[in-house]
Amino acid sequence: MSCFPCFSSGEEAKRSSHHRDYGSYKQLERSKTRKSPEKRDDKDTGNGNIAAQTFTFRELASATKNFRPECLLGEGGFGRVYKGRIEKTGQPNTWQIVAVKQLDRNGLQGNREFIVEVLMLSLLHHENLVNLIGYCADGDQRLLVYEFMPLGSLEDHLLDKRTHKSFDGALALQSSCEMDIAILALRTVFTNAHNTFFADIAAHQKPLDWYTRMKIASGAAKGLEYLHDKVYPPVIYRDLKSSNILLDEHFNAKLSDFGLAKLGPVGDKVHVSSRVMGTYGYCAPEYARTGHLTLKSDVYSFGVVLLELITGRRAIDTTRPVKEQNLLAWAEPYFRNPNRFPELADPALKGQFPTKGLNQAVAVAAMCLQEEAEVRPLMTDVVIALSFLSTDPLGSPIPPPAPTPSPEEEMSGNEKNQYKEYADERQRAVAEAMEWGSNSGVNISS
Repeated sequence: MSCFPCFSSGEEAKRSSHHRDYGSYKQLERSKTRKSPEKRDDKDTGNGNIAAQTFTFRELASATKNFRPECLLGEGGFGRVYKGRIEKTGQPNTWQIVAVKQLDRNGLQGNREFIVEVLMLSLLHHENLVNLIGYCADGDQRLLVYEFMPLGSLEDHLLDKRTHKSFDGALALQSSCEMDIAILALRTVFTNAHNTFFADIAAHQKPLDWYTRMKIASGAAKGLEYLHDKVYPPVIYRDLKSSNILLDEHFNAKLSDFGLAKLGPVGDKVHVSSRVMGTYGYCAPEYARTGHLTLKSDVYSFGVVLLELITGRRAIDTTRPVKEQNLLAWAEPYFRNPNRFPELADPALKGQFPTKGLNQAVAVAAMCLQEEAEVRPLMTDVVIALSFLSTDPLGSPIPPPAPTPSPEEEMSGNEKNQYKEYADERQRAVAEAMEWGSNSGVNISS
């Protein structure tokens, strides 16, 4: 576990001047520790410093051939993502392929989301989280540089984009906590866009087989488990969806896009309050109703993604008949009758799946999608369940993870003193992050 300075989105604040805004990023730049991505390990940064490179706008323009159309990977409400090439730090004449996200100054992702994502991905390291290589805060330009994921997103492989129109991408919803659920409105609908990195994927690609789907589900679950159980304070991801799950060349899943992430409850608190932010179709019902955010909100979103993997259907699909447009509403009758579980299977699988494995996967999805948050499983339990489903019987099963003890379990007196110093340092780091945010003129309190 580790301390890290991070904070989450709050109410929309008025934009400060470019000079004041840029000054906050100068503070962030001075506070960080330069570290080559190749030298990082999977442990959290324990000193509260930013472990990401800074780039000038000129450098990233050169890396993407001046943002030429042929380098464009994808486009959404946040802006555009380009494929680029940069020189590896400390390795002259050695190049690596990257994805460069250029934020639209008038788009959905503002300064606060930019800061949150830089802090989160710089200071949280896990094999199932996308690697942030660096960022640019040059003048009024805001760009993020990630490792390139050659197989794109889960959405690219699982869901048919050719017949999908109205809901082809992210549907960000927002509301004040006091507003009635009846007037929750979609902020925007992106047509022919995805909030992710596109890769060069064949138009008639082979459908994902059953075990690859379960491998992806297992990887995404491990990423959430890390955020919930291995980091202190815990992190609520808040925007899990198929377009935010990226895939490497071996179909290993990595979570991306941490602009909406928020610190979870600690101590005797059971939830944190926030205006409703997320993606229509994936948002937990109690969060949409009350604005009360918990770790179980992410569990619900994971259940939706797992159901997408099982069925090959979108969470919301307006191209289908009215009764089938909402995936959960369509699937609920099947949940009540285990004998009908096989009817949920994606037709693209052509019956090539283990019946027992499918039944178990549907049962896990149904538990994650419980209306009452308290009865949903912990992500640790989900990881254990999926570890037995994600490997072909001809291969070696993935061993379930060992239980993670709480920070103060089995500590000696000296270790407890060290832990107290560590916790104090974490508080200072969080305070620094809050100061960075306030200096940039954005509200980071909710």
